[in-house]
Amino acid sequence: QVQLVESGGGLVQAGGSLRLSCAASGSIFSINTMGWYRQAPGTQRGLVAVITSIGSTNYADSVKGRFTISRDNAKNTVYLQMNSLKPEDTAVYYCKMQEYRGNAYWGQGTQVTVSS
Repeated sequence: QVQLVESGGGLVQAGGSLRLSCAASGSIFSINTMGWYRQAPGTQRGLVAVITSIGSTNYADSVKGRFTISRDNAKNTVYLQMNSLKPEDTAVYYCKMQEYRGNAYWGQGTQVTVSS
């Protein structure tokens, strides 16, 4: 059974920074993509950033230049460094990992709240 455990969320003032982590445990094999998504109240879950096994990255336009995604393949861990946070970044952040064979796994979510 695969489990993704997120950490690093919390309350921060606008302009501040947070670093999210997501570590996978269990029988997870050959992870292709790792990513972060977020969902604010009343909205659909949307992509924040994704990173492939060779380090290619893609970001939502709203976070480009402020957020950085990275991964540690040896630890099956993905990170999201969030700088210059804005109140509109407030959401539940979820990590997702997808194996080459197609299986996808989600974390339980971590709350990020940015106060103005």
